[in-house]
Amino acid sequence: MENITATFKDTSRVVNLTEIPRKPLEEQIITIFLTLLICGVGIAGNIMVVLVVLRSKHMVTPTNCYLVSLALADLIVLLAAGLPNISDVVAFWIYGYTGCLCITYLQYLGINVSSCSILAFTVERYIAICHSIKAQFICTVSRAKRIIAGVWVFTSLYCVMWFFLVDINETIYSNGVVVTCGYRVSRSLYMPVYFLDFALFYVVPLFVAMVLYGLIARILFMSPLPPHLNDRGGSVHHANGTGKNSKGVRTARKQITKMLAVVVVLFAVLWMPYRTLVVVNSFIQPPYHNSWFLLFCRMCIYSNSAINPIIYNLMSHKFRVAFKKLCACSREDKEDKAAEYNMPMYFTVQRDVSNESHMMLTEPEDEEERGPSMRRQKMHRCDKSTMTNS
Repeated sequence: MENITATFKDTSRVVNLTEIPRKPLEEQIITIFLTLLICGVGIAGNIMVVLVVLRSKHMVTPTNCYLVSLALADLIVLLAAGLPNISDVVAFWIYGYTGCLCITYLQYLGINVSSCSILAFTVERYIAICHSIKAQFICTVSRAKRIIAGVWVFTSLYCVMWFFLVDINETIYSNGVVVTCGYRVSRSLYMPVYFLDFALFYVVPLFVAMVLYGLIARILFMSPLPPHLNDRGGSVHHANGTGKNSKGVRTARKQITKMLAVVVVLFAVLWMPYRTLVVVNSFIQPPYHNSWFLLFCRMCIYSNSAINPIIYNLMSHKFRVAFKKLCACSREDKEDKAAEYNMPMYFTVQRDVSNESHMMLTEPEDEEERGPSMRRQKMHRCDKSTMTNS
């Protein structure tokens, strides 16, 4: 049947007399499986990054502050873009008008904050390595926190425009109504917004990163490191004492710089398919909407938000040790809770055999005393485990 389309005065409602198009079953299965896998790994990993930095004083450095900001932004992307995609691929849009506004806003907020965080730690690395004297006064934790706060405020205000650019669209088919979260006006009018977003949060950060990492590489890999140079600029790797020789400092700085460079390269590569698609679709009519290529673009975006904790674990000894400590402390918590639950029952049996009346008078008091005591011992072990890594 030939498509017959009519537009009402309300531009968000369209009549299409064909049947509702259904996505192939294999596409639905692959989308759900990959989304759950990538988002599950990414959410767990980014939460661990935040926890290991907040729980360990020696991990609170300027660079790690930016990595926490990046982890929070990636969490927002995974929660606001990844998980809603599961329901959208099966039952179209189910979150209503408010969900359309809020989810779109959070998606762009997470994307833009992650880009700004990458730019921020790139500049911080450049100052720490290429201007080590100034870095002792510029690259501080307090300054990093102020910069991060500024980044979140700026991007939060910048993304407010999406509250006015998206709306619920309804398409009436012969066998039902399909609701989608789409554009409020014609897509051609969005070209300035897309290109501004493309320039500010993709082209500029990557250009700056390419220039700065070139300068950093010249210092680290081509120029000799001054003997007095230390790592007070705020790296993930701190020197173990003031007597650390220049070779050890150079090795530590090379390692953290390589790790951050890999994060930047992955950001550039994994975002390229989607960014390219947006630019191409701004000039061609009709736009290219191959469902499998769109799925590939989405999975690349989700992977970019999920892969950073894996990179930290592979390339940073400090993060690797901190992740292990966090997991070990979690296991100890579970074991202590099981012991705390079972111990009163054990003593109840022993007292019942020896002296039933004495048990009835003293057992409640013993339970109250043992609970806090065991919790204090558990906290002491976790704190001691954390402090030994300092």
